Amino acid sequence: MTAQQTSLSGTADPRFFTRSGPFDAQALADAAGATLVQPKNAGVLPAFTGIAPLQNAGPNDVSFLDNRRYAHLLEKTQAGLIIIAPAFADKVPAHSAALVSSAPYLAWSRVARLFHPKDPAAPGIHPTAYVDATAQVDSSCEIGPFVVVGPHAEIGPRCIIGSHAVIGQGVQLAADCRIGSHVTLSHAVIGERVIILPGARIGQDGFGFAVGPQGFETVPQLGRVVLEHDVEIGANTTIDRGSVTDTVIGAGSRLDNLVQIGHNAKLGRCCIVVSQAGISGSTVLEDFVTVAAQAGLIGHIRIGAKARIGAQCGVMSDVEGGADVIGSPAMPFREFFRNVAVLRKLAKKASGPAEDGSGK
Repeated sequence: MTAQQTSLSGTADPRFFTRSGPFDAQALADAAGATLVQPKNAGVLPAFTGIAPLQNAGPNDVSFLDNRRYAHLLEKTQAGLIIIAPAFADKVPAHSAALVSSAPYLAWSRVARLFHPKDPAAPGIHPTAYVDATAQVDSSCEIGPFVVVGPHAEIGPRCIIGSHAVIGQGVQLAADCRIGSHVTLSHAVIGERVIILPGARIGQDGFGFAVGPQGFETVPQLGRVVLEHDVEIGANTTIDRGSVTDTVIGAGSRLDNLVQIGHNAKLGRCCIVVSQAGISGSTVLEDFVTVAAQAGLIGHIRIGAKARIGAQCGVMSDVEGGADVIGSPAMPFREFFRNVAVLRKLAKKASGPAEDGSGK
C-alpha cells in the first residue's frame, strides 16, 4: 500500500471530503462564535487551510482542546490556531493564536463544517432510476442509480437520494433531505433537512396482532411516520408506522445506528437514542430525553423532559422529567449504585472463611 492509499493523518482525505478555504482567523472566529486572541508580538496571522488534532497540526491548521485529559498536548503542538475553553487560554503556546469559547466542541464543529461543507445536490435523475409518472421530483434533486420513486411521492428541492433507495407511494420529503443508499421509506412524511443513513427502514408495519381461535391475526397498521425538521436517523435503524395514530420523531432529534422505534411512539424535540436501544409502541419521550445504548423501554409509558436513561436500562414505568435512571428495572442512579455496594458486601461476606475457622 502506497502513502497515497493510506489515511492522511490529521487531515480529511480529499477523496472523500470536500474542502473549502483558506480562511483568515477572524472569519473563523466569527463562524465559531469565539473570541480571537492573537499571540504576543505576533505579526499578521497566516490564512488557515484545514483542521487537525493537536499532535498532528501544523502552523496553518486549526485544532482544539475540549478535554482536560489531553491538555498535555498543548505544550508541543505546532497548531497555528487553537479553539479552547477560557480555563486553558493561558496555556496556549506562545506561537499559537486562540479562539476562546465557552463551548469549544461546538465551536470546533462550526469551524470543521466551514472547511468541509456538505456536497450540494448534483441535479438529475440517473438513467437506471425509476420514477413513477405521477411522482413529483423537484428539478434540483439528485436521484441516484437504481432508486425507485413510487406513485404520487413528492420530493422537495435539493434532496439527494442515494443508490437503491425506495421512496414509497405517497411519501413526502421536504427540502434539503439526504437519503442514504438502500433506505426504504413508506407511509412517511419527512420534514426539511432530514438525514437518513444507509439501510434504515422507515414506515413498515408495526408489530400488532390479535389472538384468534386459530392463532394470530395481524392488525392493520393505518398510521404514518412523521420525521420533523432536522432529524437524523442512523444506519439500519427501523421506525414502524403507527397503528391508528402516527409515530413521530420530534424536530432536531438524533437516532443512532441500529435503533428500533415501535408503532405510535412519540419523541419530542432534540431527543437522543443511542445504538441498539429499543422503544416499544405508544411510549412517549418528552423534549430533550436521552436514551443510552441497549436500553429497552416497554410500551405505553411516558419519559419526562430532560430525563436520562442509562445504558442497558430496562424501563418498565414512567420516568419523571429530569431524572437519571439505570438498571433493570430502572431506578435512580444513587439507588442503583447503593444497591450494588450492598450486594458486593454481602457477596464478600458470604465468600469469607467459616465462623469456626475451618475455612470450609
